[in-house]
Amino acid sequence: MDRKYVTYNKKEMPLLREKRSGEHDAALQKASRTLAVDYGRKRIGLAISDELGLTARPLAVVVRKNRELDLKRLKEICARHEVARIIVGHPLHITGEESEMAAEAARFAARLAKALNIETEMIDERLTSWEAKQTLAETGARGSKRAHVDDVAAAVLLRDYLEHRRIADFPPVRRD
Repeated sequence: MDRKYVTYNKKEMPLLREKRSGEHDAALQKASRTLAVDYGRKRIGLAISDELGLTARPLAVVVRKNRELDLKRLKEICARHEVARIIVGHPLHITGEESEMAAEAARFAARLAKALNIETEMIDERLTSWEAKQTLAETGARGSKRAHVDDVAAAVLLRDYLEHRRIADFPPVRRD
């Protein structure tokens, strides 16, 4: 049955035209998520974007076991949340020089990219932990605050990354 009209509130209204072969509806294209990683020797903080890449939220804190189990857990998380991109915090000193953890985080990011076959990028994470601690203090978070700093820091990193991407994709229009 090929209907061209639909009845709604006793009124007959035309249906939207059918798409021709090769046309795409941007709103219906499969969206992808970005996972942010705040790498540490004992814990890995994770944050995830929404499907449209507009918002960031803390996801989890993974307590490190060993390289193999850590990668397996991250692979499961990426599959469950349909992650298409991973950003890993690049721990730089406030002066911009690499910290002792920078090389370790870079090796971890390379292992992630290879093991998960997902685009992985290092992003400057200066002051994300400080901002996460400030946010937790302001919100009056109860319980083990340290357990939550890592995923909140990852969310701060991801929020800044998404905002930077939006600005790069859609620069402000100058009105002279």
